[in-house]
Amino acid sequence: MLAIATFTSTLILFIILIAGRKAGSVRKSSGKELLHSAILGLINPFLYYIILLKAYQLLPAQVAQPLNMIWPIILVFLSVPILGQKIKSRSFIALFISFAGVFIISSQGNLFDNMHSDLKGVLLATGSSVFWAFYFILNVKDKRDEAVKLFLNFLFGSIYIIIAMAVTGDWIPAESGFKGVAASIYVGIFEMGLTFFFWLKALQMASSTDKVSTLVYLAPFLSLVFVHFILHEPVYYTTPAGLILIIAGIWIQNHKPSKG
Repeated sequence: MLAIATFTSTLILFIILIAGRKAGSVRKSSGKELLHSAILGLINPFLYYIILLKAYQLLPAQVAQPLNMIWPIILVFLSVPILGQKIKSRSFIALFISFAGVFIISSQGNLFDNMHSDLKGVLLATGSSVFWAFYFILNVKDKRDEAVKLFLNFLFGSIYIIIAMAVTGDWIPAESGFKGVAASIYVGIFEMGLTFFFWLKALQMASSTDKVSTLVYLAPFLSLVFVHFILHEPVYYTTPAGLILIIAGIWIQNHKPSKG
């Protein structure tokens, strides 16, 4: 699925490049820029989605998706060694609150019992947020055109996936069927390619990134609706409760007190 989705995303981003007449920028990329894209492509889509999709395989969708939401908190702590920023005391409070939310969600409706979720799945879902935060920081430091950056990221990601399939001998099976291929193409278009491009464009065009970033917090709550009605998963009471704590932690981290 990841192979088909990544190849689809690469094609979509290439079409965006051609439509925007930016293909020449790819050809003019320096060796340093290509190396940077190779590193970013290794992180995302290759490592990030391998880890995240494995988490989805081990956990219910309503558990795996919210656990991945702690990346804004992880972003702050990664910014210390990479960007030289200082950690404020509220960051530790935010981290504690968000991880309390992670614990509640992981209980899968059995809050006062032993953890019901697959521990490996929980670690993978939360661990994927580290890769996404790391990718976000490196991407922000790269000042190239967003379409050019994304295309090269996914081009290198496609190469890594081809190498991984060649090494493991795990090629796309013929019995995948129409539904499997169609679902993978859908993921490539709307989970990766177009979505990444529109998101970065929105951040560029917005008068304030805060106005756009806060919209992300709607996604996990909307996903619970789709999870319930499409996947027919019963929504545990602990999922929205834990999700509220995770988002509360993110809000505490990002909230700037008004100067009186």
